[in-house]
Amino acid sequence: MAKQGAFKLGDIVKLKSGGPDMTVNEILLSYPAKQPTGEYRCQWFAGKKLDTGVFPVESLEPVQTEK
Repeated sequence: MAKQGAFKLGDIVKLKSGGPDMTVNEILLSYPAKQPTGEYRCQWFAGKKLDTGVFPVESLEPVQTEK
């Protein structure tokens, strides 16, 4: 199971409930402590439109990519 700090910038993730592959583009930090909140801002393409959203770590899982 993924925990807070489980993902880094550029990781490819998806919602556990399904949906498109997304790229982590921001790790949200609390203010003023600057500690990770356990939420990630992700981006993905919906057709040709670039969308973004904020998701808790509990709702995300890594995408296995072939290298």
